[in-house]
Order: sequence, then structure tokens, then C-alpha cells
Amino acid sequence: MTVPPGYHRVRSHIRRNPGPRTGARKMSGWTIAGLCALVWLWAHFFGFGDSGTTTPPAPAVTAPAAR
Repeated sequence: MTVPPGYHRVRSHIRRNPGPRTGARKMSGWTIAGLCALVWLWAHFFGFGDSGTTTPPAPAVTAPAAR
């Protein structure tokens, strides 16, 4: 049996030749979901540079109303 162009034989199986490698690899859905979860956990526990809790300004104290 002849091997068609663009394919090669591996242990009695015919496989397609590998294509050119690109610089950026595709990420799977699980990898993207894992990265999103990692960012969420980082923001949940450490925050993005929050300066602690801020207290609201105290109301101004005024003299009691005259009767």
C-alpha cells in the first residue's frame, strides 16, 4: 500500500504529516477556565491593590435644635 502525499506510515498506520509550527499555541477551554479561576481567586484573597477598608466620613455634629 502506498502512502499518499502529505502522509507518512507509523507502525502500519497512516498519519498526516505535521504542519508548520506557529509561535502561539492554541489554549484549550480548560486552560482558559483555569486561568480565569486563578485570576478570580487572586482578586478574592489578595485584591488588586486595595488600600484596606475605608470608613465612611462621620456625620457632622451640630447643636441640638432650640425649642
